[in-house]
Amino acid sequence: MVELQPSFDYLRTFVAVFRMGTFTSAAKFVGLSQPAVTSQMQALERQLGYPLFERHGRRIVPTARAQALAAEVAPHIDSLDAITDRDGNLPSEQARVIHIGGPAEYMSVCVIPLLAQMADQNVEFRVTFGLAEKLLVDLSVGALDVVVSSIRPRLRGVASVALIDEEFLLVASPRWRDLIGDGETVTAESLRQVPLVAYSEDLAIIRRYWRSVLGQPADGLNLAATIPNLRAITDVVIHGLGMSVLPRYLIEEHLRSGALVVLLDPEMAPLNTLYVATQQGILHKNRSVRLVHDALLADAQRAAGTS
Repeated sequence: MVELQPSFDYLRTFVAVFRMGTFTSAAKFVGLSQPAVTSQMQALERQLGYPLFERHGRRIVPTARAQALAAEVAPHIDSLDAITDRDGNLPSEQARVIHIGGPAEYMSVCVIPLLAQMADQNVEFRVTFGLAEKLLVDLSVGALDVVVSSIRPRLRGVASVALIDEEFLLVASPRWRDLIGDGETVTAESLRQVPLVAYSEDLAIIRRYWRSVLGQPADGLNLAATIPNLRAITDVVIHGLGMSVLPRYLIEEHLRSGALVVLLDPEMAPLNTLYVATQQGILHKNRSVRLVHDALLADAQRAAGTS
């Protein structure tokens, strides 16, 4: 009896299932129907003579032997996909649509301006704004291709690299600094005189700033408004409503013009890392996703080099 060797297609589908964690997500990734993926995995298990996955509700857990198989074959699958570059073989008139998501402020200021630079690469874009948790779930099931995330992705089947470190500054219009003094004399007590504009009632960013810079909880502050949009907060702070903690990339121009001033100047400002996330393995096989991914990283590196 001749022993059948697993086909490349079966092994490629297996790697997708292993990385994505569900047959449904893997099916979208490899361009097959969910029943076809299930059938291929059953056939592969028969050929290998041992089970690859255990079902736990809607998700599947790889067996120890599946983990060993993935470690052995996945690098070769990725290399072959990179060589064949199936996306590169699309007809020139067939544009690839890339779905990209991230926080509205960073996307508007730093990502959307880059899209024009990629217009001649035969790529179309669909942009989604939202919170990181929801966007990463959409990425994991194939509804998005690239996500800029404000949290480190930990979903199975999602790969990420650090993009930038957001630097947060406590800022206000110049008249408030004139009232309470410059960065060397400002105290936590004097800051309580300044109305506060926050993103949300929980004061998440502001509480972190107060702990790391002032070494105390953000208690007793004069909350004047909550506005769930950092660009809108920037506008009202410029117009004198009060102070807020905002990322440097968003307000750099206003700092240079003098429309905003920094109320405190700590040696080390609080940072928050943004990540660019994609589905595991997609960069090896999809030229258009790789183009967007690399453009985001290159722009962030340029910005870091000039700051």
